[in-house]
Amino acid sequence: MAHLRDLRASDRATLERVVRGTNAFREDEVEVALELIDAGARPGSGYLFTVAVNERDEPQGYACWGLTPLSDGAYDLYWIVVDAAAQGQGLGRVLLEHVVRDVRARAGRLVIIETSGKPEYASQRAFYERCGCTLLARYPDFYRLGDDKLVYMVRL
Repeated sequence: MAHLRDLRASDRATLERVVRGTNAFREDEVEVALELIDAGARPGSGYLFTVAVNERDEPQGYACWGLTPLSDGAYDLYWIVVDAAAQGQGLGRVLLEHVVRDVRARAGRLVIIETSGKPEYASQRAFYERCGCTLLARYPDFYRLGDDKLVYMVRL
């Protein structure tokens, strides 16, 4: 059973290992993930985090989300990452369900999720679809040639 807790600054090194260990992200993407982790560890950053930990309180994954600027109740899911060794055990779903509950508690209306259209991201897209996320849009060649941006939504 997954236990969720708030992000701690001391989680950074383990979460960096988790992000890198998925082999899903380029170096510049890893750097952005770490910037958000650093920001989220500081009070008042506007980035919301929850961390999934094992029975030894070791991070196994995390989710990062926040209110979309200039919106009235729209939230962006910036990151959801699960340790490669823990994938397939339901942690991603637990994290996504937590985000949805939190957004609902904040009177949010929807959660927007952006992801890559690269073949290497097929399992991530399948995860969002299994969780009931609706595909809203595909922006061809958005990130790079051959790397579309897909936008999913959870309406609350």
